[in-house]
This record gives sequence, structure tokens and C-alpha cells, in this order.
Amino acid sequence: MNESIPATSKALYEALELSEIVLKDIELAQLPLANIALKVSRLARLLNDFDFQKIMQYEVGGIPCPPSGISTDDWKLALMAERTYQIKDSKTTEIKTYAHIKSIEQLEVEIESANRGIVAASDRDVSVSSANPSQFVHVPPPNSFERNSHQITVSTNTKLLSERRSFIYHYVLRKHYELKYSGIAEDLFSRIRERVDSTIGKLVPQSIQKFNAIHDNLQTENPENWANAVHSCRRILEDLADVLLPPQTEDRVKDINGKQTNIKLGQGNYKNRLLCFVDDHSTANRFTEIVGSNFSYLSDRLDSVFQASQKGTHDEIVSRAEADRYVVYTYMVVADILSLCE
Repeated sequence: MNESIPATSKALYEALELSEIVLKDIELAQLPLANIALKVSRLARLLNDFDFQKIMQYEVGGIPCPPSGISTDDWKLALMAERTYQIKDSKTTEIKTYAHIKSIEQLEVEIESANRGIVAASDRDVSVSSANPSQFVHVPPPNSFERNSHQITVSTNTKLLSERRSFIYHYVLRKHYELKYSGIAEDLFSRIRERVDSTIGKLVPQSIQKFNAIHDNLQTENPENWANAVHSCRRILEDLADVLLPPQTEDRVKDINGKQTNIKLGQGNYKNRLLCFVDDHSTANRFTEIVGSNFSYLSDRLDSVFQASQKGTHDEIVSRAEADRYVVYTYMVVADILSLCE
């Protein structure tokens, strides 16, 4: 199976528009299901969802089944596509799993053909009945087995077709909401980022270059660059602390849980200095608690990443997604702190 590769912003916007069109096609039955599956294949391709792109191709063309049986990879796709079913052997009680391999179009053709067979069989029933109007004992016509066989085919294939429609619909619906809400989150973060960039640039001019470096590092596939992006977040907080509450030689005495505690405000105590700045300038205790809690978590995590790098390891950052989170958290915390400067 292929690993997921992040889609581009342009592809995501196109995928959102396409998902809306496909949902309408399904809900209003505007297209044959096989044609809809082709559209969903394109949706999966835009999202770099290669497994589901392949699944949709099999929905249209059927799952390959050579004499040796379905391949391991195709069997996994059949499981993902919810195309498997189980049968229990009445003699051995053994339960075996099988897969439906027919394409959507083949199911539709078989349903249409079986319906024609039912109509033809019914017409022959009428001729037999009219030719023997005086019979009191019902004798099943010779074509009743044929008609029942057609009815079973229609019932079975209609059920399978309904399952395929439901599977495709729920996949598109899930992707539609994922794209829609990720867009909302992106818009919200964009507004926070613009506010931070416009404000922090006046207080800490060099922070703009650091944020640009963070963005560049996150675009690479190198874990060390992701760690460097996180280190830059820590340096931005240090620079902000130096401006808002410069290092001081005297400690601050604070009452914490009924005990007098000395709070160091030296050069290396950027976290204490920013927390004291929030304390000094916030008039709402709840705001202070929330910002303090979020900032303490973030700074502790950034410090642990920094300490790990000092020991020559970058194991603390295991993925770009993790680095992304710390960057977002940094922006949000900085936005809260900067709001006090206003």
C-alpha cells in the first residue's frame, strides 16, 4: 500500500468542489453509479489517496481474479472497500471469507438482463394458464425455476449495488467534511498568523525572518529541519521575553498556594519573564490561567526538544505533523501575549 503524500492547496480546493458535485450526483441520482465512481477516483487522486483511487478503479472494472486467486494487495483493497463476505460450511462449520469481484456496471447489466428474463417467464406463464383454463390443480409451469433464478439474481445484485452506492457516498461525505473543516481551521490560523506577524514585527523585527525560516524548514523532508523549526519557535519566545520583560537580577516573590516563592527573572528564565508579563498586564484571572497553562506546556516541550538537540539527537521530533503543531501553538500563545500589549 502507498503511503499518504500531502496534497497541494490547489488540489485540496479542487477536491472540495468536486466532493460537493459528487454528493449531489449521488443524492439526486443524476449519473449512473459507475460514472460517479470515476469521479470519486479523481477525488482520491487529488487527495493523493492512492488506495481509494485504486478501489474506485476496481468499482468500475471489477477486481482482477486470476486462476491463482486475488493477490494479497488486491485482497487488502477488497477489505477496505467492504467487498468481503463470509460463508459457514454446514458440514465442517468452517467459516471462509470471500470477496465480491464484479464491477458496478456488471451488476447493473445482470440486473437489467434478469429483469427481462422475469418478464419473459411471466409472459410464458400467461400462455400456459390460458391454454388450460379448466384446470383446478395448479401445476407449476416449466419456466418457474428460471423465473425464481432471475429474481434471486435481481435481489442479490440490487443489494450489492446498494452497498456499493452507500460505501462510495460515505467515503465522499467523509472527505467533504474533512476538507471543509480543514479549510476553516486554515482560515482561522491565517488570521492569527497575520495578526501576530503585523504586531511582533514592530516589537521584535528579527522574528519575521525566524518565522520565514520556520516555514522553509517545514517544507522539507528532513527531520533535522523540522527540529530546527521547533528551535526557532523557542528563540522567538526568548526574543519576545527580552523585549516585554528584559532580564532582571532580582527575583520576584510570588504567593503560590499560600507559600512565598522566588521567581527567577534572569537571562535564561524566559518562561518566567513571559508569565510575569502576563500576570502584570492581564485584568482577567481566567485569561491569565489559560494563557499560563498553554504557555507552560508549550515552553516545557520546546525546552525538552532543545535539550535533546544539545545532546546530539533529534529523536524528540518524530514527524513533521508534530513540528507543525508546535508552530501553531507558538503562534496562538504569542497572539495571546501580544493582545496584552494592545
